[in-house]
Amino acid sequence: MNISGVTVLIPAFKPEPALVGFVRSLTSAGVRAVVVDDGSGPDFATVFDAVQRVEGAVVLRHVVNLGKGAALKMGLNYIACDDRDGLGVVTADADNQHHVEDVLAVAESLAVNPQSLVLGVRGFDGKLPLRSRIGNVTTRYVLQWVVGQRVSDTQTGLRGIPMAMVPRLLLIPHQGYEFELEMLLVCKYEGIRIVETGIQTIYLNDNRSSHFNPLLDSFRIYFVLLRFTLVSLVSAVLDNVVFAVMFMCWPNVAAAQITGRVLATLFNFFGNRHTVFRSKEQISRTLPRYLALVAVSGGMSYGLIHLFTLSGAMGVYLAKILAETILFFLNFVVQRDFVFPRVSRAVEAGPR
Repeated sequence: MNISGVTVLIPAFKPEPALVGFVRSLTSAGVRAVVVDDGSGPDFATVFDAVQRVEGAVVLRHVVNLGKGAALKMGLNYIACDDRDGLGVVTADADNQHHVEDVLAVAESLAVNPQSLVLGVRGFDGKLPLRSRIGNVTTRYVLQWVVGQRVSDTQTGLRGIPMAMVPRLLLIPHQGYEFELEMLLVCKYEGIRIVETGIQTIYLNDNRSSHFNPLLDSFRIYFVLLRFTLVSLVSAVLDNVVFAVMFMCWPNVAAAQITGRVLATLFNFFGNRHTVFRSKEQISRTLPRYLALVAVSGGMSYGLIHLFTLSGAMGVYLAKILAETILFFLNFVVQRDFVFPRVSRAVEAGPR
């Protein structure tokens, strides 16, 4: 398999000396390597100087530590400008977690699937550091529910990126570890297929060389996912506030329900279309589906409110909130898969 058009990109922050041998093995296999020193400081200058002396390797430098996302974007921009006709980029971590043969396997998979994002996925069936197991499993299921896309290893740093995808990734504003999760969301937005290739799972010294902070960086990753629910929550608040004001002025459930739902609908449709699902479909296609959902959801909400207040044990306002909470999750899934659908984004499993 010809992988000469692939460049391996390695963001590095305070790396071990073993990075030099890793880079040398890669270039000996026929690929060039770009290493980004993400502000490691003068104590690590000898490591990067040795990498720079490896034939086929380039070292880029940040004066200060800007984050893994910033380092990846710097390297991607350099590679795209220097080799516009290249096949793509394989990103690899600098913490000794990737074997050279696994990096080359991802490069070969990228050569076979030049329009797809290739993920080198680890098998999580052995003894793993608790923070790595919990972080990956939790993010995997949250991503699957919110995005509707199943990815076996959301936190893998070994990825094959087609060159055509690079300009879109450079527009991602995030600078830290959340950049890698955002990359998966870009596949959702743009309808880019994800291909998985099995790799070895390596954790040296309980993964202590990793600079991933399990608490801080997990919050940053999940903050990216929160925008998927933000518009719906704001819409729900708007709906309930309008409902309450209308009911105070005119104690008629139907009138208050319709007024609140109309205003919330306008906000929710455009907010979800542009901010949440980033749909590029014409409004003439998405709006009828959305209005159908609103009609069905509104009828269900009205029915639930009357059901909850039938016995007199629950007030109208509390019944309204309970009904909308129940319908929130159903509405999100229907909007994700029916109102604002994307082209096929199935994950293809490669050899394990």
